Amino acid sequence: MVTLAMAGAAAAEPVFHADRLAEMREQAMQTIARGVMPGAVIRLERKGQVHQEVLGDRATVPKSEKNSADTIYDLASLTKVVATTTAVMKLAEEGKIDLAAPVQRYLPAFLGAGKEAITVRQLMTHVSGLRAGLSPDPPWSGVEAALARACEEPLPNPPGTVLRYSDINFILLGILVEKVSGRTLDRYCREEIFSPLGMKDTGFRRISEKPGDLSRIAPTERIADGSVLRGVVHDPTARRMDGVAGHAGLFSTAADLGRFVKMVQSGGELEGERVLKVETVRRMTSVQTPPDLPRRGLGWDIDSPFAGQRGLHFPLGGFGHTGWTGPSIWIDPFSETSLIFLTNRNHPGGGTNVLPLRRDLGTLAAEAVTGFNFLHVPGTLPVQADGAVIAGPRKLDVLNGIDVLEREGFERLKGKRVGLVTNPTGQNRLRKSTLDLLHEADGVELRALFSPEHGIRGDLDQEKIGDTTDEATGLPIYSLYGERRAPAKDQLKDLDVLVYDIQDVGCRFYTYISTLVNCMEAASGTGVKVMVLDRVNPIGARVEGPVLSEKRSFVGTHEIPVRHGMTLGELAKLIRAERKFDVELEVVAGGGIGWFDETGLPWRNPSPNLRSLRAA
Repeated sequence: MVTLAMAGAAAAEPVFHADRLAEMREQAMQTIARGVMPGAVIRLERKGQVHQEVLGDRATVPKSEKNSADTIYDLASLTKVVATTTAVMKLAEEGKIDLAAPVQRYLPAFLGAGKEAITVRQLMTHVSGLRAGLSPDPPWSGVEAALARACEEPLPNPPGTVLRYSDINFILLGILVEKVSGRTLDRYCREEIFSPLGMKDTGFRRISEKPGDLSRIAPTERIADGSVLRGVVHDPTARRMDGVAGHAGLFSTAADLGRFVKMVQSGGELEGERVLKVETVRRMTSVQTPPDLPRRGLGWDIDSPFAGQRGLHFPLGGFGHTGWTGPSIWIDPFSETSLIFLTNRNHPGGGTNVLPLRRDLGTLAAEAVTGFNFLHVPGTLPVQADGAVIAGPRKLDVLNGIDVLEREGFERLKGKRVGLVTNPTGQNRLRKSTLDLLHEADGVELRALFSPEHGIRGDLDQEKIGDTTDEATGLPIYSLYGERRAPAKDQLKDLDVLVYDIQDVGCRFYTYISTLVNCMEAASGTGVKVMVLDRVNPIGARVEGPVLSEKRSFVGTHEIPVRHGMTLGELAKLIRAERKFDVELEVVAGGGIGWFDETGLPWRNPSPNLRSLRAA
């Protein structure tokens, strides 16, 4: 199911590209089909527009149950930011907690082995030096027992010297909230956060209380006695604490989390209800870790190894968090985008991994954003590796040939009669198609379109494609993958320039190379110039594999290695010279070469058989 909610005028311009939204759905559905997760809810929001996907099932055992938009999920470690961090920051605003103070000030028994030096801030940033979790042996239960165990913990590293993601940190913070506020963690969060924000389906679920209605709750793992956890927190440490802990235990829906995220994006306020001060939100979502450690805020992750859901394009400086059961949040303040992903990937059994899907969804979410230039974003963090800032950002200066042409005002094509060989990969860095750009450009007369294998829209997977007409522009579309594999002389006679703009994938047998070669050969001796709008070779400059030694064909058009290591523009120059084509060739180069995911450019699948950059 797909729903699109719009805030404001019904005629508001779409803030997401529909094809990228469809690709997000497709990636998630493929993950479900592989048995990695039973279902998911994906919520993408920007500027008041919400796109939501409800996919698969929320339960598969003991019987199948279709997923729904109001499914309640076990948030696992999202508890750390949605509940505990927010509670600590509210108490800090009130002067009841000093983040710079030692934890021992609030929990006097927390000492020994150097633990008395650990500050509240160090718990929130995971640089306390404590271990990752409390041991279950010998058996224990209850909040006071958890505190006693934490107080007995050794300290493997001095505070502030390493980043170790630790549940113990937030178990202590949850207990601290209770001691300082005089209320249980679940009550404090309900009264001070969830109720004011109208988060009606969000809260902890105490094991000692009657379970109530479980029908909307997504179950998690099958446990030792054969039963499936449903409405009971999955985390075993939180279960020992009656389901209420600072590190895990919260349940919620996509809609409720959307309200929480909107509050954070709005500087601590939602619909007139202020939960946090603007400066508090700014403080907890900015870097708070020492400069030589991975970057985290207060509770929130910014740029640590756990922040893979950011994907390839969202700029450094956003923030988010993940949970063991599969959910994640990413908030990009630069493009005003938020991505919420909810799933129960450990139902009915554990052992599955949604990390690749989270990363792909983050990448596709950024690619879906319209009208925002992710190449140049003021205010982003510098790139960091192994604790050190790298000189300069990623290769964000790389352009496509069409970007260069556009930047020059299309001067090279002014007054020219143009034919265009392209497909959906012919787009600028803001995802606007080359076809539309040339059709709208002043002084450029776009007369004809030529389509390669898979067609002008890139969605055909058939042996032959016929000529047709483009509905949007009324221009003729001549097929180069039908009765002809090259433009006919009469199709070129009224043209001055044949522009080629298609994304190659870097291997010899991809037929877009053959189409380019056939176009140069067809234009030879006609006076028609061939202009290649160059693009990055997505798999880099490395050369591998044997050189073609068989007879040339449409899947082996020239004597080059399997992995040729060149851009199409470079290939065009090489092949023109070696075959001595009598054609004027101009390559509009964007500059830069390397792996595609180093460029910051938006990826577009070049054919139905290559559904992701990873596939290329």
